[in-house]
Amino acid sequence: MSIRAVVWDVDDTLFDYTTADREGMRAHLVAEGLMAGFGTAEQALARWREVTDQQWARFSAGEVTFEGQRRDRVRVFLGARLTDDEADDWFLRYRTHYEAAWALFPDVLPVLDALAATHRHAVLSNSSLTVQDHKLRVLGVHDRFETILCAAELGVSKPEAAAFLAACDALELAPHQVAYVGDHPEIDGRGAADAGLLSVWIDRYGGTAAVEVTPGRHRIATLAELPAILAPDTRFGAQSTFG
Repeated sequence: MSIRAVVWDVDDTLFDYTTADREGMRAHLVAEGLMAGFGTAEQALARWREVTDQQWARFSAGEVTFEGQRRDRVRVFLGARLTDDEADDWFLRYRTHYEAAWALFPDVLPVLDALAATHRHAVLSNSSLTVQDHKLRVLGVHDRFETILCAAELGVSKPEAAAFLAACDALELAPHQVAYVGDHPEIDGRGAADAGLLSVWIDRYGGTAAVEVTPGRHRIATLAELPAILAPDTRFGAQSTFG
């Protein structure tokens, strides 16, 4: 049976999270007078990403709330004992700089336009609805998606099969009728395939070459390749550069 819907990851798939995070953190640390304590912006961002991954793992394991993991990210990153209000205020100041750098990848609108008449669209993100709903509205693509599902509200996160199946249920489609597009080979790629969806890993930066791409899993370098995977007879895009 043909693919009838595409479910999308957001960060580093539709939205250039890496660039926004880097530029936002750089501007924030300069404004806060904290850059010297981290050496360089690259070192600061590496530490921020490390702390983010650690705290997100705690949230995924049910050890802390979404708001709690965000506050602890700030506390651990700064190495400071902050109240909830102090941590929230620091994060909000960072978010101002972060949002100023928000942008879609240039291949996003062309592919959404190309697939608008042939496929339904939804979002499944390991974030919160408050965060991603706002982000998609600011980026001007919120209305492109029938539904937006996020881990904080679902109570389950990718790569758990239940997260992907919740998206299929929301669309009232079977998993084999749905494609999932995301930037992480395991969380998105393997997780979607294991749940029975057509899995498409967008590898924008030339990731690990050793990642195995098996039947039901695809690896692309640009979203321009996606319509050819969903409908082989389309003239939009080209065959995957990864084979």
